Amino acid sequence: MRPGKRKLLDPTQPIDALTERIEKLKASIRAKVEHPFRVIKRQFGHVKVRYRGLTKNTAQLVTLLALSNVWMARGKLSGARG
Repeated sequence: MRPGKRKLLDPTQPIDALTERIEKLKASIRAKVEHPFRVIKRQFGHVKVRYRGLTKNTAQLVTLLALSNVWMARGKLSGARG
Protein backbone atom coordinates (compact mmCIF):
# COMPACT_ATOMS: atom_id res chain seq x y z
CA MET A 1 0.00 0.00 0.00
CA ARG A 2 1.26 3.47 -0.82
CA PRO A 3 2.41 5.57 2.18
CA GLY A 4 -0.20 8.24 1.50
CA LYS A 5 -2.98 5.67 1.63
CA ARG A 6 -1.60 4.25 4.90
CA LYS A 7 -1.70 7.70 6.51
CA LEU A 8 -5.39 7.96 5.74
CA LEU A 9 -6.19 4.77 7.66
CA ASP A 10 -8.08 5.28 10.92
CA PRO A 11 -6.61 3.03 13.64
CA THR A 12 -9.89 3.09 15.59
CA GLN A 13 -11.68 1.30 12.73
CA PRO A 14 -11.22 -2.48 12.95
CA ILE A 15 -10.80 -2.96 9.21
CA ASP A 16 -8.18 -0.21 9.03
CA ALA A 17 -6.30 -1.63 12.02
CA LEU A 18 -6.28 -5.03 10.33
CA THR A 19 -5.08 -3.48 7.08
CA GLU A 20 -2.22 -1.76 8.96
CA ARG A 21 -1.17 -5.06 10.57
CA ILE A 22 -1.20 -6.77 7.17
CA GLU A 23 0.93 -4.01 5.65
CA LYS A 24 3.48 -4.27 8.49
CA LEU A 25 3.63 -8.05 8.04
CA LYS A 26 4.18 -7.67 4.29
CA ALA A 27 6.93 -5.09 4.88
CA SER A 28 8.77 -7.35 7.34
CA ILE A 29 8.64 -10.28 4.91
CA ARG A 30 9.82 -8.05 2.05
CA ALA A 31 12.78 -6.85 4.14
CA LYS A 32 13.85 -10.41 4.93
CA VAL A 33 13.54 -11.50 1.31
CA GLU A 34 15.37 -8.54 -0.21
CA HIS A 35 18.33 -8.50 2.18
CA PRO A 36 20.25 -11.37 0.46
CA PHE A 37 19.91 -9.60 -2.88
CA ARG A 38 21.37 -6.41 -1.39
CA VAL A 39 24.34 -8.42 -0.11
CA ILE A 40 24.86 -9.95 -3.56
CA LYS A 41 24.73 -6.57 -5.26
CA ARG A 42 26.84 -4.56 -2.79
CA GLN A 43 29.32 -7.03 -1.35
CA PHE A 44 29.93 -9.14 -4.44
CA GLY A 45 29.31 -6.56 -7.16
CA HIS A 46 26.71 -8.56 -9.07
CA VAL A 47 24.86 -5.57 -10.54
CA LYS A 48 24.86 -6.30 -14.26
CA VAL A 49 24.20 -9.76 -15.58
CA ARG A 50 26.05 -10.94 -18.64
CA TYR A 51 24.43 -13.67 -20.66
CA ARG A 52 26.78 -16.64 -20.68
CA GLY A 53 24.25 -19.38 -21.05
CA LEU A 54 21.58 -20.58 -18.70
CA THR A 55 23.78 -23.14 -16.98
CA LYS A 56 26.60 -20.70 -16.22
CA ASN A 57 24.23 -17.94 -15.09
CA THR A 58 22.40 -20.36 -12.80
CA ALA A 59 25.65 -21.68 -11.36
CA GLN A 60 26.88 -18.15 -10.68
CA LEU A 61 23.65 -17.12 -8.96
CA VAL A 62 23.57 -20.27 -6.82
CA THR A 63 27.17 -19.62 -5.78
CA LEU A 64 26.43 -15.98 -4.98
CA LEU A 65 23.37 -16.92 -2.93
CA ALA A 66 25.46 -19.42 -0.96
CA LEU A 67 28.14 -16.80 -0.39
CA SER A 68 25.52 -14.31 0.72
CA ASN A 69 24.23 -16.83 3.29
CA VAL A 70 27.76 -17.24 4.63
CA TRP A 71 28.25 -13.45 4.64
CA MET A 72 25.06 -12.88 6.63
CA ALA A 73 25.93 -15.66 9.11
CA ARG A 74 29.55 -14.58 9.58
CA GLY A 75 28.86 -13.16 13.05
CA LYS A 76 27.34 -16.40 14.27
CA LEU A 77 30.10 -18.44 12.63
CA SER A 78 32.93 -16.44 14.18
CA GLY A 79 31.19 -16.36 17.57
CA ALA A 80 30.87 -20.12 17.64
CA ARG A 81 34.63 -20.51 17.23
CA GLY A 82 35.74 -18.09 19.94
